[in-house]
Amino acid sequence: MEDKIPIFYALALFIQGEEQDKAIKDCLELLRTIEKQGLEGDRKFFGGTNISLTDLVFGLMAYHWEVIEEIVGVNLMETHSFPRLNAWAENFKSVSVIKESLPDRDILVARLKERRDVRLGVISS
Repeated sequence: MEDKIPIFYALALFIQGEEQDKAIKDCLELLRTIEKQGLEGDRKFFGGTNISLTDLVFGLMAYHWEVIEEIVGVNLMETHSFPRLNAWAENFKSVSVIKESLPDRDILVARLKERRDVRLGVISS
């Protein structure tokens, strides 16, 4: 199942131990690719100065990433390692229509943590 879901969610919800170590390595590689290929130059967004479909697709990552890191207890998207990706995430989250539509962070943390605990057998469903 894990190989059929986005690596970010696999990391957050479904794996631990050696599988998690591999997922961390895969995430870092993916983030480096996005940083280098998708946000080259001084682009504010993937499409340049305006939000594009690519920004909307990756927008889930912009808000969820910090939550995933908190739940898993890792810090992968450090500013010094991914300055353009972090700048993009802040730009994206600061757009008024996006900012107004973001889910409540505490509720999101609770739901994702519960899903992870159930999946890992920490609590029963």
